Amino acid sequence: MLELDIQRATDATAPDDTAFRQWCELALRQRSADSELTIRLVDEAEGRELNHTYRHKDYATNVLSFPADVPDDLLDIPLLGDLVICVPVVEREAAEQGKSLEAHWAHLVIHGCLHLLGYDHIEDEEAEEMEGLERELLAELGHPDPYADDETDSITH
Repeated sequence: MLELDIQRATDATAPDDTAFRQWCELALRQRSADSELTIRLVDEAEGRELNHTYRHKDYATNVLSFPADVPDDLLDIPLLGDLVICVPVVEREAAEQGKSLEAHWAHLVIHGCLHLLGYDHIEDEEAEEMEGLERELLAELGHPDPYADDETDSITH
């Protein structure tokens, strides 16, 4: 079971809770345990501040993933972590990259959830595995390959 908390800290238009739940459940279905996570939707000011504070980069990025770092023997809760998504960045990227807004949202939520599960894209081999899984999950939703044009890679971090 997925316990999902969506915090809307911006007036910008974003997908409804049902869409977020669908994307998270798809990305997390490989996990047999219950999952608890928060998605916080922010404006550029908060996105920039968080990216600066935690990644030392002075710009707002599309999605930040904060995996829970709680020892299993300390708390008996299925906390995965938090995703922070900067709505204006998502909208701008989709337009610049010629992608549907829904497909870009789905990609970023799935990408963030995979980070919470421990996937990464720093090393080439890890990136290939993560991107392959993203392509597969997005195809199930009927969305095109988000990496089809490497020059417009939608993951900016």
